[in-house]
Amino acid sequence: MKRLLFILMLSVGFATSYAQEAADSLSGQEGTVEVPAGAAETSDSTATPDQLWDRANTAYINGDYHGAAASYEAILSQGLSSVKLYYNLANSYFKDDRLGKAILFYHRAQRMAPGNDDIRYNLHVAEARAKDKIELIPEFFLTKWMRDVRHAMSCTAWSLLSLVVLVCALVLFLLYLLASRLSLRKAGFYGTLVAFVLFVVTSWFALGERREMLDTSQAVVMSTSTAVKSSPDKSATDLFVLHEGTLVGITDRLDGWCEVTIADGKKGWLEARTIEVI
Repeated sequence: MKRLLFILMLSVGFATSYAQEAADSLSGQEGTVEVPAGAAETSDSTATPDQLWDRANTAYINGDYHGAAASYEAILSQGLSSVKLYYNLANSYFKDDRLGKAILFYHRAQRMAPGNDDIRYNLHVAEARAKDKIELIPEFFLTKWMRDVRHAMSCTAWSLLSLVVLVCALVLFLLYLLASRLSLRKAGFYGTLVAFVLFVVTSWFALGERREMLDTSQAVVMSTSTAVKSSPDKSATDLFVLHEGTLVGITDRLDGWCEVTIADGKKGWLEARTIEVI
């Protein structure tokens, strides 16, 4: 029994320390940035990300939303990204009345932090200002419920949870193998089954979130208004018109054109330059 307790303590300690390290690394991505003196004197092309971050935040506070968006975009151009950067950029675009860009970056932020209530609320407010009011096709309630549960946490969080559950399953399996009392062996056996099912579910949620993060089939209309064509040709028949900020699904691509589908099931062709992939 002492050997069993020792194994249990090692397993739980490993899971706890791993989760803490991962959480620390995640929190470091979204922290505020310390800025060296004289940051405002450098141009966007030569400024460091810390200087650009401070410049953008200062511009936003002073009501210069166009300048704030430009500085945030300069950080993105250096190959850096985070939930907070996307969220602040979306807020800047929204305040600057650039609805398409705002909705685009709210969606990008939401993909990285699907459980964030502030992102969800601001995205809802921005989408309410879009001109196109599209009626959604009814969805099976169980599918919607499962997606809402999956969006409660990010891909990384689900992955960490699945790891913890896997460790618990292994500990319970050891309990089943090594315990001398029948009641403990039963608890270990049934506990292992439950933990394994939870491991499968959390892993599936993690894969689903990762697949959604890497999805390139969703886009936002950037043009003030654009006609959806019956075929990938400028002379083709106009089927309907979409406006800035509308979310579309891309089903096909051909020579600078994209076949898109909107929430009510209508589809047609748009020039690729009029939309931007999330």
